[in-house]
Amino acid sequence: MTETVHSTREIEALIPHRWPVLLVDRIIEYDADARRIVGIKGVTATEWFFQGHFPGLPVMPGVLQVEALAQTMAVYVAKQPGFGDRIGLFAGIDDCRFKRVVVPGDTLRLDITMEKLGKRFGRARAVASVDGEVACEATLSFIIPAEGVLR
Repeated sequence: MTETVHSTREIEALIPHRWPVLLVDRIIEYDADARRIVGIKGVTATEWFFQGHFPGLPVMPGVLQVEALAQTMAVYVAKQPGFGDRIGLFAGIDDCRFKRVVVPGDTLRLDITMEKLGKRFGRARAVASVDGEVACEATLSFIIPAEGVLR
């Protein structure tokens, strides 16, 4: 079993997402020098989204896989000096591909490698996988609004 670097409670201290939208259970790797973070989402049969996607054939929606990747990226950004409690917002999703269904019982590994991180903008390569098989990959971009814009 992989060591937990940040628990769910610690993730909640870093980003504003909460149940049922919090889609990262724990962080298992964090390397500021390599600009990399890895999160884990245990996909259970009782997930709220399986009620309608799809009855009798539960498949994790691709958009929620992307959201889980984005939340993992948000944890990385929140840990950087100078970002404080500012919230990042999606600016773009490029080159997104879904290559495998994610179903109850899967453990979704959320790998983020930051390509660019400025004071107001960032971009990362994001890969979600199950047992070493890519489920979703994309390049995610975000903006950090100026202080006070969201409040």
